[in-house]
Amino acid sequence: MRVEEVVVSALLLATFCISKVDTSWWFLSRLDINVLGARTICDNIPGLVPKQRHICQTHPDVMVSIARGAELGVRECQHQFRGDRWNCSTVDRDATVFGKVMDKSSREAAFVYAVSAAGVMFSITRSCSLGELLDCACDPKKRGFSQDSTGEFEWGGCSDNIKFGEGFTRKFVDARDRSQRDARAVMNMHNNRAGRRGVAKNMKMECKCHGVSGSCTLRTCWRAMSHFRKVTDYLRRRYDGAVEVTMNQDGTRLIVSDKNHKTPTKSDLVYFETSPDYCLADDDTGSLGTVGRQCNRSSLGTDGCDIMCCGRGYDTTRVKRSRKCECKFHWCCFVRCKECSEIIDVFTCKGPSKEFVTPNQRQINIPTSRVIDQSDVFDGSFHGQSKTSNRLATPRVDQSQKGDT
Repeated sequence: MRVEEVVVSALLLATFCISKVDTSWWFLSRLDINVLGARTICDNIPGLVPKQRHICQTHPDVMVSIARGAELGVRECQHQFRGDRWNCSTVDRDATVFGKVMDKSSREAAFVYAVSAAGVMFSITRSCSLGELLDCACDPKKRGFSQDSTGEFEWGGCSDNIKFGEGFTRKFVDARDRSQRDARAVMNMHNNRAGRRGVAKNMKMECKCHGVSGSCTLRTCWRAMSHFRKVTDYLRRRYDGAVEVTMNQDGTRLIVSDKNHKTPTKSDLVYFETSPDYCLADDDTGSLGTVGRQCNRSSLGTDGCDIMCCGRGYDTTRVKRSRKCECKFHWCCFVRCKECSEIIDVFTCKGPSKEFVTPNQRQINIPTSRVIDQSDVFDGSFHGQSKTSNRLATPRVDQSQKGDT
Protein backbone atom coordinates (compact mmCIF):
# COMPACT_ATOMS: atom_id res chain seq x y z
CA MET A 1 0.00 0.00 0.00
CA ARG A 2 1.38 3.41 -0.97
CA VAL A 3 2.10 6.06 1.65
CA GLU A 4 -0.71 8.33 0.47
CA GLU A 5 -3.19 5.42 0.70
CA VAL A 6 -2.19 4.79 4.30
CA VAL A 7 -2.67 8.48 5.07
CA VAL A 8 -6.11 8.55 3.42
CA SER A 9 -7.22 5.39 5.24
CA ALA A 10 -6.10 6.80 8.57
CA LEU A 11 -7.80 10.10 7.83
CA LEU A 12 -11.11 8.44 6.96
CA LEU A 13 -11.06 6.27 10.06
CA ALA A 14 -10.13 9.19 12.32
CA THR A 15 -12.73 11.56 10.89
CA PHE A 16 -15.75 9.28 10.53
CA CYS A 17 -17.29 6.36 12.38
CA ILE A 18 -16.88 4.01 9.42
CA SER A 19 -18.54 0.64 9.05
CA LYS A 20 -18.11 -1.30 5.83
CA VAL A 21 -21.63 -2.60 6.21
CA ASP A 22 -23.37 0.73 6.74
CA THR A 23 -21.32 3.05 4.56
CA SER A 24 -22.96 4.15 1.33
CA TRP A 25 -21.66 5.76 -1.83
CA TRP A 26 -23.30 8.91 -0.42
CA PHE A 27 -20.09 9.15 1.61
CA LEU A 28 -18.48 10.56 -1.55
CA SER A 29 -20.41 13.79 -0.92
CA ARG A 30 -18.05 14.47 1.99
CA LEU A 31 -14.78 13.90 0.16
CA ASP A 32 -12.78 16.27 -2.01
CA ILE A 33 -11.71 13.84 -4.72
CA ASN A 34 -9.82 16.56 -6.57
CA VAL A 35 -7.45 16.81 -3.61
CA LEU A 36 -7.30 13.17 -2.50
CA GLY A 37 -7.31 11.61 -5.97
CA ALA A 38 -9.98 9.31 -7.39
CA ARG A 39 -7.83 6.15 -7.52
CA THR A 40 -6.64 6.58 -3.93
CA ILE A 41 -10.24 7.07 -2.80
CA CYS A 42 -11.40 4.01 -4.76
CA ASP A 43 -8.92 1.73 -3.03
CA ASN A 44 -9.65 2.96 0.48
CA ILE A 45 -13.23 4.15 0.86
CA PRO A 46 -15.39 1.45 2.47
CA GLY A 47 -18.98 0.77 1.48
CA LEU A 48 -18.54 0.41 -2.28
CA VAL A 49 -19.61 -2.93 -3.74
CA PRO A 50 -17.12 -4.59 -6.16
CA LYS A 51 -18.84 -3.20 -9.28
CA GLN A 52 -18.79 0.34 -7.89
CA ARG A 53 -15.13 -0.02 -6.93
CA HIS A 54 -14.31 -1.26 -10.44
CA ILE A 55 -16.13 1.70 -11.99
CA CYS A 56 -14.31 4.00 -9.60
CA GLN A 57 -10.90 2.59 -10.58
CA THR A 58 -11.52 2.57 -14.35
CA HIS A 59 -13.28 5.95 -14.61
CA PRO A 60 -11.53 8.31 -12.16
CA ASP A 61 -12.66 11.36 -14.16
CA VAL A 62 -16.34 10.41 -13.79
CA MET A 63 -15.90 9.80 -10.04
CA VAL A 64 -15.24 13.52 -9.59
CA SER A 65 -18.63 14.20 -11.19
CA ILE A 66 -20.32 11.50 -9.07
CA ALA A 67 -18.96 13.03 -5.85
CA ARG A 68 -20.09 16.47 -7.01
CA GLY A 69 -23.54 15.08 -7.84
CA ALA A 70 -23.83 13.39 -4.43
CA GLU A 71 -23.09 16.70 -2.72
CA LEU A 72 -25.57 18.48 -5.00
CA GLY A 73 -28.25 15.97 -4.05
CA VAL A 74 -27.67 16.53 -0.32
CA ARG A 75 -27.70 20.30 -0.71
CA GLU A 76 -30.93 20.33 -2.70
CA CYS A 77 -32.59 17.83 -0.36
CA GLN A 78 -31.87 20.20 2.52
CA HIS A 79 -33.27 23.12 0.56
CA GLN A 80 -36.52 21.29 -0.24
CA PHE A 81 -37.08 20.26 3.41
CA ARG A 82 -35.65 23.33 5.16
CA GLY A 83 -39.08 24.14 6.59
CA ASP A 84 -40.13 20.60 7.58
CA ARG A 85 -39.68 18.65 10.81
CA TRP A 86 -37.32 16.32 8.95
CA ASN A 87 -34.94 18.69 7.18
CA CYS A 88 -32.68 16.15 5.47
CA SER A 89 -29.98 16.69 8.04
CA THR A 90 -26.70 14.86 7.69
CA VAL A 91 -25.00 13.51 10.80
CA ASP A 92 -21.44 14.63 11.49
CA ARG A 93 -18.76 11.96 11.97
CA ASP A 94 -21.09 9.34 10.52
CA ALA A 95 -20.13 7.63 7.26
CA THR A 96 -23.75 6.71 6.51
CA VAL A 97 -24.26 10.48 5.96
CA PHE A 98 -27.98 10.51 6.87
CA GLY A 99 -27.86 8.25 9.92
CA LYS A 100 -30.49 5.70 10.91
CA VAL A 101 -33.31 7.60 9.17
CA MET A 102 -32.42 5.72 5.98
CA ASP A 103 -32.90 2.33 7.68
CA LYS A 104 -36.65 2.82 7.52
CA SER A 105 -38.33 2.31 4.13
CA SER A 106 -40.13 5.64 4.44
CA ARG A 107 -41.03 8.33 1.94
CA GLU A 108 -38.04 10.34 3.24
CA ALA A 109 -35.71 7.50 2.23
CA ALA A 110 -37.51 7.40 -1.14
CA PHE A 111 -36.79 11.08 -1.72
CA VAL A 112 -33.12 10.80 -0.71
CA TYR A 113 -32.55 7.93 -3.15
CA ALA A 114 -34.34 9.81 -5.94
CA VAL A 115 -32.62 13.16 -5.44
CA SER A 116 -29.19 11.51 -5.06
CA ALA A 117 -29.58 9.62 -8.35
CA ALA A 118 -30.83 12.80 -10.01
CA GLY A 119 -27.87 14.78 -8.68
CA VAL A 120 -25.36 12.27 -10.03
CA MET A 121 -27.07 12.10 -13.43
CA PHE A 122 -27.21 15.90 -13.64
CA SER A 123 -23.54 16.26 -12.68
CA ILE A 124 -22.26 13.61 -15.10
CA THR A 125 -24.34 15.01 -17.98
CA ARG A 126 -23.12 18.54 -17.28
CA SER A 127 -19.50 17.33 -17.19
CA CYS A 128 -20.04 15.73 -20.61
CA SER A 129 -21.18 19.02 -22.10
CA LEU A 130 -18.25 20.87 -20.55
CA GLY A 131 -15.77 18.42 -22.06
CA GLU A 132 -14.51 17.23 -18.66
CA LEU A 133 -14.92 13.50 -19.35
CA LEU A 134 -12.91 11.26 -21.66
CA ASP A 135 -15.69 8.95 -22.87
CA CYS A 136 -18.47 11.39 -23.70
CA ALA A 137 -19.23 14.81 -25.11
CA CYS A 138 -22.33 16.55 -26.49
CA ASP A 139 -25.22 14.40 -27.71
CA PRO A 140 -23.98 13.03 -31.06
CA LYS A 141 -27.52 12.31 -32.32
CA LYS A 142 -28.59 15.94 -32.37
CA ARG A 143 -27.30 16.77 -35.86
CA GLY A 144 -28.87 18.01 -39.09
CA PHE A 145 -32.35 19.53 -39.45
CA SER A 146 -35.55 18.84 -37.55
CA GLN A 147 -38.96 20.39 -37.00
CA ASP A 148 -41.18 21.44 -34.11
CA SER A 149 -44.45 23.37 -33.71
CA THR A 150 -42.71 26.62 -34.64
CA GLY A 151 -41.18 25.29 -37.83
CA GLU A 152 -37.91 23.92 -39.12
CA PHE A 153 -34.65 24.33 -37.22
CA GLU A 154 -31.08 23.07 -37.34
CA TRP A 155 -29.49 21.18 -34.48
CA GLY A 156 -26.50 23.13 -33.25
CA GLY A 157 -24.69 24.17 -30.11
CA CYS A 158 -24.15 21.42 -27.56
CA SER A 159 -27.13 19.28 -26.62
CA ASP A 160 -26.73 17.68 -23.20
CA ASN A 161 -25.90 13.98 -23.54
CA ILE A 162 -28.66 12.79 -21.24
CA LYS A 163 -28.40 9.19 -22.42
CA PHE A 164 -24.78 8.83 -21.26
CA GLY A 165 -25.54 10.48 -17.93
CA GLU A 166 -28.55 8.25 -17.31
CA GLY A 167 -26.75 5.05 -18.25
CA PHE A 168 -23.64 5.68 -16.19
CA THR A 169 -25.69 6.76 -13.17
CA ARG A 170 -27.79 3.59 -13.36
CA LYS A 171 -24.70 1.35 -13.48
CA PHE A 172 -23.02 3.01 -10.50
CA VAL A 173 -25.88 4.00 -8.20
CA ASP A 174 -27.94 0.81 -8.66
CA ALA A 175 -24.95 -1.54 -8.31
CA ARG A 176 -25.46 -2.38 -4.62
CA ASP A 177 -29.20 -2.98 -4.90
CA ARG A 178 -28.84 -5.07 -8.07
CA SER A 179 -26.58 -7.43 -6.14
CA GLN A 180 -29.17 -7.89 -3.34
CA ARG A 181 -32.60 -7.89 -5.01
CA ASP A 182 -34.65 -7.97 -1.79
CA ALA A 183 -37.79 -5.88 -1.25
CA ARG A 184 -35.88 -2.81 -0.06
CA ALA A 185 -33.51 -3.09 -3.03
CA VAL A 186 -36.46 -3.10 -5.44
CA MET A 187 -37.85 -0.01 -3.72
CA ASN A 188 -34.49 1.75 -3.88
CA MET A 189 -34.01 1.05 -7.59
CA HIS A 190 -37.55 2.22 -8.37
CA ASN A 191 -36.86 5.54 -6.62
CA ASN A 192 -33.43 5.84 -8.27
CA ARG A 193 -35.15 5.51 -11.63
CA ALA A 194 -37.77 8.09 -10.63
CA GLY A 195 -34.96 10.51 -9.83
CA ARG A 196 -33.28 9.95 -13.19
CA ARG A 197 -36.60 10.38 -14.98
CA GLY A 198 -37.03 13.67 -13.13
CA VAL A 199 -33.92 15.02 -14.85
CA ALA A 200 -35.03 13.73 -18.26
CA LYS A 201 -38.61 15.03 -17.92
CA ASN A 202 -37.34 18.54 -17.22
CA MET A 203 -35.17 18.83 -20.33
CA LYS A 204 -35.85 21.97 -22.35
CA MET A 205 -35.29 23.19 -25.90
CA GLU A 206 -33.16 26.30 -26.33
CA CYS A 207 -32.90 28.10 -29.66
CA LYS A 208 -31.08 31.03 -31.18
CA CYS A 209 -32.40 32.99 -34.15
CA HIS A 210 -30.25 34.01 -37.14
CA GLY A 211 -31.24 36.55 -39.79
CA VAL A 212 -31.20 40.14 -40.87
CA SER A 213 -32.30 42.68 -38.22
CA GLY A 214 -33.14 39.97 -35.73
CA SER A 215 -35.44 38.03 -38.02
CA CYS A 216 -35.68 34.32 -37.40
CA THR A 217 -35.07 33.00 -40.89
CA LEU A 218 -32.92 30.26 -39.41
CA ARG A 219 -33.09 28.74 -35.95
CA THR A 220 -30.30 26.82 -34.28
CA CYS A 221 -31.53 24.70 -31.36
CA TRP A 222 -30.17 22.33 -28.74
CA ARG A 223 -31.53 20.28 -25.82
CA ALA A 224 -30.47 21.37 -22.36
CA MET A 225 -31.16 20.29 -18.79
CA SER A 226 -33.19 22.65 -16.63
CA HIS A 227 -31.68 24.15 -13.51
CA PHE A 228 -31.39 21.41 -10.88
CA ARG A 229 -33.70 23.35 -8.55
CA LYS A 230 -36.52 22.77 -11.03
CA VAL A 231 -35.76 19.04 -10.96
CA THR A 232 -35.88 18.92 -7.16
CA ASP A 233 -39.09 20.98 -7.11
CA TYR A 234 -40.55 18.26 -9.35
CA LEU A 235 -39.24 15.49 -7.08
CA ARG A 236 -40.63 17.25 -4.01
CA ARG A 237 -44.08 17.14 -5.60
CA ARG A 238 -43.53 13.43 -6.21
CA TYR A 239 -42.62 13.05 -2.53
CA ASP A 240 -45.88 14.74 -1.52
CA GLY A 241 -47.79 12.25 -3.69
CA ALA A 242 -45.63 9.19 -2.89
CA VAL A 243 -47.40 5.82 -3.04
CA GLU A 244 -47.29 3.21 -0.27
CA VAL A 245 -46.54 -0.19 -1.78
CA THR A 246 -45.80 -3.79 -0.86
CA MET A 247 -44.24 -6.74 -2.69
CA ASN A 248 -46.43 -9.19 -4.59
CA GLN A 249 -46.59 -12.82 -3.44
CA ASP A 250 -43.90 -13.88 -5.90
CA GLY A 251 -41.56 -11.19 -4.58
CA THR A 252 -40.93 -9.95 -8.11
CA ARG A 253 -42.58 -6.53 -8.25
CA LEU A 254 -44.18 -3.74 -6.25
CA ILE A 255 -47.95 -3.44 -5.90
CA VAL A 256 -50.00 -0.71 -4.26
CA SER A 257 -50.90 -1.39 -0.60
CA ASP A 258 -54.36 0.16 -0.79
CA LYS A 259 -56.34 -1.02 -3.82
CA ASN A 260 -58.26 2.27 -3.76
CA HIS A 261 -55.08 4.15 -4.59
CA LYS A 262 -53.51 4.46 -8.02
CA THR A 263 -50.85 2.06 -9.24
CA PRO A 264 -47.48 3.82 -9.09
CA THR A 265 -45.87 4.82 -12.36
CA LYS A 266 -42.15 4.71 -13.09
CA SER A 267 -41.98 8.40 -12.16
CA ASP A 268 -43.68 8.03 -8.76
CA LEU A 269 -41.81 7.69 -5.49
CA VAL A 270 -42.74 4.60 -3.47
CA TYR A 271 -42.29 3.53 0.15
CA PHE A 272 -43.13 0.61 2.46
CA GLU A 273 -43.33 2.13 5.95
CA THR A 274 -45.10 5.10 7.52
CA SER A 275 -42.73 7.86 8.60
CA PRO A 276 -42.17 8.76 12.27
CA ASP A 277 -43.35 12.24 13.30
CA TYR A 278 -39.75 13.48 13.81
CA CYS A 279 -40.86 15.53 16.82
CA LEU A 280 -38.25 14.23 19.25
CA ALA A 281 -34.74 12.89 18.98
CA ASP A 282 -34.97 9.11 18.85
CA ASP A 283 -32.02 6.71 18.70
CA ASP A 284 -34.10 3.92 17.14
CA THR A 285 -35.47 5.90 14.20
CA GLY A 286 -32.56 8.30 13.80
CA SER A 287 -34.88 11.28 14.25
CA LEU A 288 -33.05 14.40 15.43
CA GLY A 289 -36.26 16.03 16.66
CA THR A 290 -37.27 19.68 16.38
CA VAL A 291 -36.13 20.97 19.78
CA GLY A 292 -34.33 24.27 19.15
CA ARG A 293 -35.42 24.48 15.50
CA GLN A 294 -36.43 27.88 14.17
CA CYS A 295 -40.08 28.28 13.26
CA ASN A 296 -42.25 30.92 11.63
CA ARG A 297 -44.86 32.15 14.09
CA SER A 298 -47.14 33.58 11.39
CA SER A 299 -47.07 30.55 9.08
CA LEU A 300 -49.80 27.91 8.88
CA GLY A 301 -47.51 25.54 6.94
CA THR A 302 -44.99 22.95 8.04
CA ASP A 303 -42.51 25.69 9.00
CA GLY A 304 -45.07 27.27 11.35
CA CYS A 305 -44.46 27.04 15.08
CA ASP A 306 -47.64 25.00 15.70
CA ILE A 307 -46.59 22.19 13.35
CA MET A 308 -42.81 22.43 13.63
CA CYS A 309 -42.86 22.39 17.44
CA CYS A 310 -45.41 19.55 17.65
CA GLY A 311 -47.60 21.52 20.08
CA ARG A 312 -44.79 22.00 22.64
CA GLY A 313 -44.73 25.78 22.29
CA TYR A 314 -41.80 27.99 21.39
CA ASP A 315 -39.28 30.41 22.88
CA THR A 316 -38.72 33.95 21.63
CA THR A 317 -35.27 35.49 21.49
CA ARG A 318 -34.68 39.09 20.45
CA VAL A 319 -31.51 39.47 18.42
CA LYS A 320 -29.62 42.28 16.73
CA ARG A 321 -28.76 41.65 13.09
CA SER A 322 -26.60 43.68 10.71
CA ARG A 323 -27.26 43.96 6.99
CA LYS A 324 -26.20 45.95 3.94
CA CYS A 325 -28.45 48.93 3.16
CA GLU A 326 -28.67 52.16 1.15
CA CYS A 327 -26.40 50.75 -1.54
CA LYS A 328 -25.32 53.18 -4.27
CA PHE A 329 -23.50 52.65 -7.55
CA HIS A 330 -20.42 54.84 -8.05
CA TRP A 331 -18.82 55.52 -11.42
CA CYS A 332 -16.83 53.56 -12.28
CA CYS A 333 -17.42 50.78 -11.18
CA PHE A 334 -18.28 49.77 -7.66
CA VAL A 335 -21.18 49.69 -5.20
CA ARG A 336 -20.90 51.24 -1.75
CA CYS A 337 -23.31 50.23 1.02
CA LYS A 338 -23.98 51.33 4.57
CA GLU A 339 -24.21 48.92 7.48
CA CYS A 340 -27.64 48.92 9.09
CA SER A 341 -28.78 47.17 12.26
CA GLU A 342 -32.22 45.84 13.08
CA ILE A 343 -33.81 44.05 16.00
CA ILE A 344 -35.74 40.90 15.11
CA ASP A 345 -37.51 38.16 17.05
CA VAL A 346 -36.34 34.58 16.51
CA PHE A 347 -38.73 31.77 17.46
CA THR A 348 -37.38 28.34 18.43
CA CYS A 349 -39.18 25.15 19.45
CA LYS A 350 -39.34 24.21 23.11
CA GLY A 351 -38.28 20.85 24.43
CA PRO A 352 -40.82 18.38 25.85
CA SER A 353 -41.74 17.88 29.48
CA LYS A 354 -39.80 14.96 30.97
CA GLU A 355 -42.91 12.84 31.50
CA PHE A 356 -43.49 12.75 27.73
CA VAL A 357 -40.03 11.42 26.84
CA THR A 358 -39.91 7.66 26.16
CA PRO A 359 -36.75 5.59 26.93
CA ASN A 360 -35.63 5.69 23.28
CA GLN A 361 -36.13 9.44 22.99
CA ARG A 362 -33.74 12.10 24.19
CA GLN A 363 -34.75 15.52 25.46
CA ILE A 364 -31.50 17.41 24.95
CA ASN A 365 -28.74 15.25 23.50
CA ILE A 366 -29.21 16.09 19.81
CA PRO A 367 -26.45 14.89 17.45
CA THR A 368 -24.59 17.60 15.58
CA SER A 369 -26.04 18.09 12.11
CA ARG A 370 -24.59 19.65 8.98
CA VAL A 371 -26.75 21.81 6.72
CA ILE A 372 -25.16 22.66 3.33
CA ASP A 373 -27.71 25.17 1.92
CA GLN A 374 -26.73 28.63 3.26
CA SER A 375 -28.68 30.75 0.74
CA ASP A 376 -31.83 31.19 2.80
CA VAL A 377 -32.43 33.37 5.86
CA PHE A 378 -34.46 30.51 7.31
CA ASP A 379 -32.72 27.20 6.77
CA GLY A 380 -34.32 25.12 9.53
CA SER A 381 -31.02 24.50 11.31
CA PHE A 382 -30.87 23.12 14.83
CA HIS A 383 -30.63 25.03 18.12
CA GLY A 384 -32.56 27.94 16.65
CA GLN A 385 -29.67 29.44 14.73
CA SER A 386 -30.18 30.90 11.28
CA LYS A 387 -27.15 30.73 9.01
CA THR A 388 -27.70 34.43 8.23
CA SER A 389 -28.33 35.79 11.71
CA ASN A 390 -26.11 33.45 13.72
CA ARG A 391 -22.91 35.35 12.95
CA LEU A 392 -24.21 38.67 14.25
CA ALA A 393 -26.90 37.65 16.72
CA THR A 394 -26.75 38.90 20.30
CA PRO A 395 -29.51 37.18 22.35
CA ARG A 396 -31.22 39.55 24.73
CA VAL A 397 -34.54 38.19 25.92
CA ASP A 398 -35.82 34.64 26.38
CA GLN A 399 -39.60 34.44 26.67
CA SER A 400 -42.01 31.53 26.78
CA GLN A 401 -45.00 31.23 24.49
CA LYS A 402 -48.05 29.04 24.91
CA GLY A 403 -47.00 28.05 28.43
CA ASP A 404 -44.86 25.14 29.56
CA THR A 405 -45.90 21.77 28.14
